[in-house]
Amino acid sequence: MELILVLLCVVLALGAPNFLTLANLLTVLQSISMQGLIALGMTLVILVREIDLSVGAAAAFSGCLVAWLAGRGVPIPAAISLALAAGALLGVFTGVMRARFAVPSFITTLALFTGLRGGALLLTGGFPLTPFPQSYAFLGSGHVAGVPFPALLLAAGFLFTHVLMRRTAFGRAVYAAGGNPEAARLAGIHVARVRTLVLALTGLLAALSGVVLSSRIMSGTPTVAQGWELDVIAAVIIGGTSLAGGVGTVWGTLVGIVFIGVVVNGMTLLDVQPYTQHVVRGLLIFAAVLLNRAHAPRE
Repeated sequence: MELILVLLCVVLALGAPNFLTLANLLTVLQSISMQGLIALGMTLVILVREIDLSVGAAAAFSGCLVAWLAGRGVPIPAAISLALAAGALLGVFTGVMRARFAVPSFITTLALFTGLRGGALLLTGGFPLTPFPQSYAFLGSGHVAGVPFPALLLAAGFLFTHVLMRRTAFGRAVYAAGGNPEAARLAGIHVARVRTLVLALTGLLAALSGVVLSSRIMSGTPTVAQGWELDVIAAVIIGGTSLAGGVGTVWGTLVGIVFIGVVVNGMTLLDVQPYTQHVVRGLLIFAAVLLNRAHAPRE
């Protein structure tokens, strides 16, 4: 996948002279950061043979919740903490429904997908809420040593999940639970607990992404992050994670989300019509997945 990404960058560099400028590359980093955070968590979810369709709605709801709380006098740090806790609890809820009642995560998160959008609309009355102080903009639009702060959050999230999956017993348990759940149980791994923790982490990252997005646009808007769940899942699959579970890396996911960001940015620089962009984007993603799977080891 890395080679495909490099070739794409070469093509865009030749076709769009502004593509390789520092300003544009930083723009790409900033634009992929919020979806990238969610994609890191989604990698773990898919590794354990689950799926979360609620991440886009959860991001929108979290941003609206922070705005709603801030508008009622709750300090911004406390409002952010409550939104992050709500995101994690949504993941726990999905995990409990899976473990206790055998409700597939697909069904639970599909219900949350609709419910959280409705909740965001209820909190805001269908209109953007703008109670934030100017200092709040730093989370979504600030820079540290010239690097967008959201990109630094993505880098920190990547390092955390990479170490979690490669250097800890929990990471090994995630691969085991996804590769062969029954063998994992016999080995003493609490598969249901692993699934719940992974879903909780993804809910937390979705909420964090929503908070950053609300900072970037300086409002709690219920209609944002639409379609993010599909982009995130596409990035994970492009990165080589198997929907059958047990195979994949967060590095691959990072490459996948960069690939999608480069495709979108490149088409914008080339002035491709918006409707055509969706068609081209879908075809490129599909082609990248086919090429990646063709060179992947057989499962």
